[in-house]
Amino acid sequence: MEYTTLAAVDLGSNSFHLAIGRVVDDQIYPLDSIKEAVRLGLGLTADKRLDAATQERALATLKRFGERLAGMPPESVRVVGTNALRVAKNARDFIEAAEAALGFPIEIIAGREEARLIYSGVVHSMPLTDKNRLVIDIGGGSTEFIIGVKLKPKVMESLYMGCVSYTQRYFPGGRIDKKSWKAAEFAAREQVQPIVARFQKTGWKEAVASSGSARALSEAMVASGVAGRGISAEGLAWLREQALAAGELSRLSLPGLKDERLPVFLGGLAIMHGIFAELEIEKMALAEGALRQGVLWDLLGRVHHRDIREVTVDQFVRRYHVDLLQSQRVAALAAKLLANLDPAKGEKGFLAQSFLAWAARLHEIGISIAQGAYHKHSAYILANADMPGFSRPEQSRLANLVLSQRGKLAKMRDAFARDPELASLAFCLRVAVILHRSRRNLKLPPLGAARRGRELRLSLGRGWLEDHGLVAIALEAERGEWESVGLSFELAEAL
Repeated sequence: MEYTTLAAVDLGSNSFHLAIGRVVDDQIYPLDSIKEAVRLGLGLTADKRLDAATQERALATLKRFGERLAGMPPESVRVVGTNALRVAKNARDFIEAAEAALGFPIEIIAGREEARLIYSGVVHSMPLTDKNRLVIDIGGGSTEFIIGVKLKPKVMESLYMGCVSYTQRYFPGGRIDKKSWKAAEFAAREQVQPIVARFQKTGWKEAVASSGSARALSEAMVASGVAGRGISAEGLAWLREQALAAGELSRLSLPGLKDERLPVFLGGLAIMHGIFAELEIEKMALAEGALRQGVLWDLLGRVHHRDIREVTVDQFVRRYHVDLLQSQRVAALAAKLLANLDPAKGEKGFLAQSFLAWAARLHEIGISIAQGAYHKHSAYILANADMPGFSRPEQSRLANLVLSQRGKLAKMRDAFARDPELASLAFCLRVAVILHRSRRNLKLPPLGAARRGRELRLSLGRGWLEDHGLVAIALEAERGEWESVGLSFELAEAL
């Protein structure tokens, strides 16, 4: 299906953004945008829980966003949450209410995935160059660093520092003095130090900043006449002196600095100072694109079936030296079983087929660690590795599917309860793994699969199991495994 309109929602630690774009061929043109300063990061209590007032404010914003998105197909909208939702202990409860208010599912993305999407948003808003470009994005709770060339990121990092958290920690009550400033800047430099050698070794020709903190700094410098455009080291030093001279945030008055940015301005300024000092940057350009634009471009790839997740799976296959013939055997048979079991069409069916294919291709990556219990090693890698294009829930789903390929199924009881479709996918993968356990090209009999409610049924050509005793024993054992998760497994012979 072709989509003429796509939407991205970025649930940042400082602001929530909604961006809607019009699709023309392979391009996205801005159609509408909404921004609200929710300050999600400020609502994190000392024990890392979102307080009630912040949740209420966030839900009201999402309800308004939902009104604008009403009627859009689910596949044309992607919603991502960043650092505040990564660290909040009650994030799951909040997300449940947030999805109800918004009307669309929410993905919590890892820091490096955030970095990848930011880079995509930035480079699509600027002229392409064949020289390395450094992109830095100071968010509310984290700061992303990326070096890339053209559309491809080469080095990515996400550090746990942001304008909201640093303002709250080092400038409580809006007080500004040399001691608090020194502590904030040194904390930022300490965070950056571990990545300096790797980033300087890669090198860059141009440094670019994106998002609200960078824009606020640039606008204040330009309006005050201390910088022609972008951000400069001299301009940062001047802003620091203005802040120290004011002594109180309420007395800080800078041309070009908007009232909505003032409450988190100091944290962003201190972090940018630390970055400039450690990476020895003299000036940075300002980019229009950011995370939400990157999400739109990534979504365009998905709906046009040019999915970065496919690229990631290919990379993992090579990195972990997967037995290609075996993975192809298992993938082909699993796909055939799913076509019998659940011939769903459209995006939902395509996504189920994709997850099963990815799981089949990656089900043996854990053998590179150890052959014993390799399915557990495989699942661990998929749950914890950086996988560009995959959100955390998607990685968890893929890891659970791979974990279910063999062994006791009782361990999957909770996962199947949360995601009933996962049981059908696991059935296809388990059967395919069992039938291809010999790791050679078998002449398989006619086979079929069906699911009716809580009953799973596999049919094989008559007489075939008599000549394949080990497979017969393994399939008979499946009855008890599926009973342990409240499902029945029936094995029949087809004519």
